[in-house]
Amino acid sequence: MAVLLLGTLDTKGAEYALVRDLITRAGQDVVLMDTGVMGSSALAADVPAEAVARAAGTDLDRLRSAGDRGAALAAMAAGATALAKDLHARGGLSGVLALGGSGGSSIAAAVMRALPVGLPKLLVSTMVSGDVSAYVGESDVTLMYSVVDVAGVNSVSRRILSNAAAAISAMAASYDARAEPAGEDKPLVAATMFGVTTPAVDAARARLESLGYEVLVFHATGSGGRAMEALAAGGHFAGVLDLTTTELADELVGGVLSAGPDRLTAAGNAGIPQVVSLGAVDMVNFGPMETVPERFRSRRLLVHNPTVTLMRTTPAENAEIGRAVGERLARASGPVTLFVPRGGVSAVDVEGGPFHDPEADAACFDAVLASVAGSHVEVVESDQDINDTTFAVAAADRLHRLIQKGA
Repeated sequence: MAVLLLGTLDTKGAEYALVRDLITRAGQDVVLMDTGVMGSSALAADVPAEAVARAAGTDLDRLRSAGDRGAALAAMAAGATALAKDLHARGGLSGVLALGGSGGSSIAAAVMRALPVGLPKLLVSTMVSGDVSAYVGESDVTLMYSVVDVAGVNSVSRRILSNAAAAISAMAASYDARAEPAGEDKPLVAATMFGVTTPAVDAARARLESLGYEVLVFHATGSGGRAMEALAAGGHFAGVLDLTTTELADELVGGVLSAGPDRLTAAGNAGIPQVVSLGAVDMVNFGPMETVPERFRSRRLLVHNPTVTLMRTTPAENAEIGRAVGERLARASGPVTLFVPRGGVSAVDVEGGPFHDPEADAACFDAVLASVAGSHVEVVESDQDINDTTFAVAAADRLHRLIQKGA
């Protein structure tokens, strides 16, 4: 297996020569792939730019003559992705390293996002000191800020690039040596958790693990929900325990932790057994108090910590959230059970808690129940709150039965 060095060698040849030599010196084989379009490089690539363009269904001369940089970047990203996925499928990759500015980083990040979770991926870029969501997506890309521009080797960049070479070499060596114990694979179950639903998920996870499952817990912070949806769409899970659907509140009301409009759809589309609840739909998330939009300043707000401010959802908002949950579940092609915790949907929504609001909760419950009425969705109602151990274990047991029924 080898480390894939992926980049625009027409502008970054010296930098790639340095990291190639360092990685080789560390004992790793290297495959050098050129995604440059506009010029040539004295550094010979194992996979030249012409081959990358061909893999995208075009040719390098056509991309150059068109003079459309955006289209050329998209084509090279598509070609490099196809070639990298083929290398990985043939067992040829132990890691990926790329260096770049905005254009090279966009190509490299697209390739890395398409490769499986667990394969080491390191991007050294001028672009990763701000909002990096466009580069990372739902993948496990490791980012290193280049500090100076990736434009020649100097006393600063040499140190950064040397660290990057050492990092990917060590990760690749670990990846090469890693071996999954034969015969110990367990069915995977996804679970969603927030701080205010942690007791529920901890209890449910313990129960599922005792039943022989491996439980992957996703923090419902937007990116966590998107990651779970992507893995569910890829068929990785035997079942989904979606106790914490709070990201829909942020999507519908305007908080900062939305997972997008497709949240709570992938498992249903794939026919994966689901047990779903309404964890933390009593809240919408914002950053520090001063970042809460002016239109919400008069609402019931709770400082969760210095960087997170929670806003209590209203009865009208909860009704909209309930309808959204119910409509998605009713469309699911696989078995679904909805667990309704009438005692409270979060740790702060219980009696005496700062977000306790029976009217708002009832609006959510009524709406979700109306939306699934007459559908195949099974409903379990409880007077307990979501973090009650009995409620959580019952949800885990129900998911186990749904999975076993379809086995």
